This record gives sequence, structure tokens and C-alpha cells, in this order.
Amino acid sequence: MKGKAEIHEFVQELLTNSGDDGPLADDDSLLLSGRLQSIDAVEIVIFLEENFAIDFAEIGFDREQIDSIDLIYALAQTAGH
Repeated sequence: MKGKAEIHEFVQELLTNSGDDGPLADDDSLLLSGRLQSIDAVEIVIFLEENFAIDFAEIGFDREQIDSIDLIYALAQTAGH
């Protein structure tokens, strides 16, 4: 299974692509703070489905589930099994 480093790298790339070159801590708010947009949430969901076998159709989706790297990693650890 991939880990937090891969998630951090993916999120950092999303931020960079949107012009945000600021520092990124694992507990920084991504969506609720406005650093990332709704389209980025879709990218994160696709990333999690493809790389961590998370089935959002089964578990449902809430933006708060993916609002930080820590939350994304926790979701990957629980839902991906």
C-alpha cells in the first residue's frame, strides 16, 4: 500500500498546479480553507480510488474527509481495506 508520502506529493502537485507554492503541513486545511477547489476534490477522489482501492460509492463522500493530508491518509488506512 502506498503511504502518506505519496499522498503529500499528489496534494502538493495539485496546489502547485493551482499556483499555490506555499508550505504544506499534513494537517493544513485544503478544501475548507479554499487552497483547493471542487475540481481538485474530484482529483483526490480519483487518486484514492485508483491507488488505495477506496470505493466512495460504498462509503459515501464528504469534503471534510479529505480536507488535509492527515485526513486523507486516515481514510486510506480505514476505507481501503
